[in-house]
Amino acid sequence: MSTEETTGGARDLSRFSINQMTVKQLSMPELVAGCVELGIPGVGLWREPVAAYGLEATARLIRDAGLTVTTLCRGGFFTAIDPAERAAALEDNRRAIDEAATLGTDTLVLVSGGLPAGSKDLHGARERIADALAELGPYAFERGVRLAIEPLHPMFASDRCVVSTLAQALDLAERFPAEQVGVTVDTYHIWWDDNAPAQIARAGASGRIHTFQLADWITPLPEGVLTGRGQIGDGAIDMREWKAYVEAAGYTGPIEVELFNDVLWARDGQELLRETAERFAQHAA
Repeated sequence: MSTEETTGGARDLSRFSINQMTVKQLSMPELVAGCVELGIPGVGLWREPVAAYGLEATARLIRDAGLTVTTLCRGGFFTAIDPAERAAALEDNRRAIDEAATLGTDTLVLVSGGLPAGSKDLHGARERIADALAELGPYAFERGVRLAIEPLHPMFASDRCVVSTLAQALDLAERFPAEQVGVTVDTYHIWWDDNAPAQIARAGASGRIHTFQLADWITPLPEGVLTGRGQIGDGAIDMREWKAYVEAAGYTGPIEVELFNDVLWARDGQELLRETAERFAQHAA
């Protein structure tokens, strides 16, 4: 049965991008073949599977298939205090920028990092992020890559990302030119925030919405919470509402579905890819 039949009519996947983590059980060639078969035009890639398959080989595979790499995940983790750790993080991010350029994407997604061990200083951690962006922004711009700060839900503030709201992300990004640093708008992380729509408008006014990602909020969250990102349509978030916000702010680019979910990962990857395309058509196209 075709996707058109299961969705009850014609589908529009012209802006759909599948984030590689959604179907991480698929190899790189399987992912590309599935996208070609289903007419999915874009993929968001992750550095680890790209490295495993080979950077140049991945770039060639994607290019030969006629697909677009919408983002590369991830850079960031800028909050260390130790000078050697900070230097290592900057060097790793330069490599990530170079990888993004090789893959042909203009957007590197940043997860900024949590509090260093023993620290309670959120303000200091955020300032160290700004220091890193000041070094990396020009480097990225020279290579045709934009840095997209992703605010993560506050439950991740201590261990993964001290940037918890779009307002905080924009306060950092606006210190730099928009062509260097912007933000990631991800429904999973911001749907709860009454101020987020206004911040989306703020981001759009300065051209700083560099990518838009979808995942649903389902409860109860699993142990560890990281793999609680639900299939779109299964949870509490109105995807079209958030799509309307970013479009009103001027964003017309790709829309990635990025899911982390052990139950989904246990399924057949091609079946999950097809289902995700169908859900996008139903809830976000």
